[in-house]
Amino acid sequence: MDVVPYPPEFAARYRAAGYWRGETFGGMLRDLAAAHGERTALAGDGERWSYRRLDERADRLAAGLTRLGVRPGDRVVVHLPNRPSFYEVCFALFRIGALPVFALPAHRAAEIGYFCEFTEAVAYIAPDTHAGFDHRELAAGLKVPNVLVDGDPGPFLALDELRAAGQLQEGDVGVPKLIPRTHDDYIYSFRASAEICGLSERSVYLCALPAAHNFPMSSPGVFGTMSVGGTSVLAPHPGPDACFPLIEAERVTITGLVPPMALLWADSAGRTRHDLSSLEILQVGGAKFTEEAARRVGGVFDCVLQQVFGMAEGLVNYTRPDDPPEIALTTQGRPISPDDEIRVVDDQDAPVPDGEPGHLLTRGPYTIHGYYRAAEHNATAFTPDGFYRTGDIVRVTPGGYLVVEGRAKDQINRGGEKIAAAEVENHLLAHPAVHDASVVAVPDAYLGERTRAHIVARAEVTDAELRAFLRERGLAGYKIPDQFAFAETLPATAVGKVSKRRLRERT
Repeated sequence: MDVVPYPPEFAARYRAAGYWRGETFGGMLRDLAAAHGERTALAGDGERWSYRRLDERADRLAAGLTRLGVRPGDRVVVHLPNRPSFYEVCFALFRIGALPVFALPAHRAAEIGYFCEFTEAVAYIAPDTHAGFDHRELAAGLKVPNVLVDGDPGPFLALDELRAAGQLQEGDVGVPKLIPRTHDDYIYSFRASAEICGLSERSVYLCALPAAHNFPMSSPGVFGTMSVGGTSVLAPHPGPDACFPLIEAERVTITGLVPPMALLWADSAGRTRHDLSSLEILQVGGAKFTEEAARRVGGVFDCVLQQVFGMAEGLVNYTRPDDPPEIALTTQGRPISPDDEIRVVDDQDAPVPDGEPGHLLTRGPYTIHGYYRAAEHNATAFTPDGFYRTGDIVRVTPGGYLVVEGRAKDQINRGGEKIAAAEVENHLLAHPAVHDASVVAVPDAYLGERTRAHIVARAEVTDAELRAFLRERGLAGYKIPDQFAFAETLPATAVGKVSKRRLRERT
């Protein structure tokens, strides 16, 4: 079976609760165009598109893709950067009933070739060039029936010709897995997210992260902003030099960042000449946001700091805008839905005592029941009763908020002593000379694993000074890193999170 469906009894429950309304993306855009007409839906890449224009262009492109032979159920790999045409392509494919397979801008031949082959894609859609990379050269090596280029097509077919005619899991492990979402579950997720964040027609969302990533797509992201008739501004990259001018010019009210970029913004905010006062909510998610990092960022921006903890597979948690500030500094939020089911278990799947850390399992109205064409992996990634094993170590507060202790794979076993990397990172980030820190395991013949802390410093500091600082903060001796490595930057994944896999590979 390619896709594992929701069990009928769960689907019936979610429909009865009003989460699933039978709405489609194509129908949603049609309704938005009728309701909001000439209001700006998208601004980016030098263009401004109204809801009506987006709807009309999606219609024309859908007709062109149909003429090309794209049919309901066909898979199409979409590899576009942050520009309005990304959403035009999405809605055109939704209108046809074809399935977009989203690739991140940083993906290259290995990932794209895998997506095309594994999904038996009928088309690959990409820009001509982006950030100095020629996607047409990549396309030349693909085994895919159709290559469609947004821009100068070279030897391929231009998207413009078709217009005239009428998710992937981004992880830090090998080849990404493909995550099949439905119209019902995904629309519910971003509509509920928009409500939690208080979005309205006046909201202006800055899409700073890659548009194809789940966080800026639906938490509440561009789709959530569209659902209330707001405006989304598309940044070419998430750096302060690109985003701060856009915040000022477009009067941005909400945006989302991964932790390393949030720290960079915080360091840059005091030096900028741009007016950032329109910003009402700064979301940080996509990876563990330690308390010390949250305090540093929250102390800089005059807006609500909102933690977002979720996954493309489904479950999303938010601190609420009206939560006490301490909640946003010390927790990763609580689930979207009353029907999000949470289990926290030990290594044998037995429930842990209240408030104790354990493995997070979840099931709910927008969490998948299996990866695409991955029966063997699904047997271990999901429990027999349909709970998804997220791979996160969490504890739940008495108020129902989740505190992420780290990823299970990032836990370090130093001679039988378990060390949560995130705890050590949190202490390191409290040092005024540390801009960023990431702690990983390194093999050791005697202990099995030792710890190595990778440090990006913003002032001169030595490993001896950092060890002394950690001791002064009361950190247990076995948790103090055995090794320190200093670097100007930490390696990043395709969406900008720290790549611990690449850090572990460093000698």
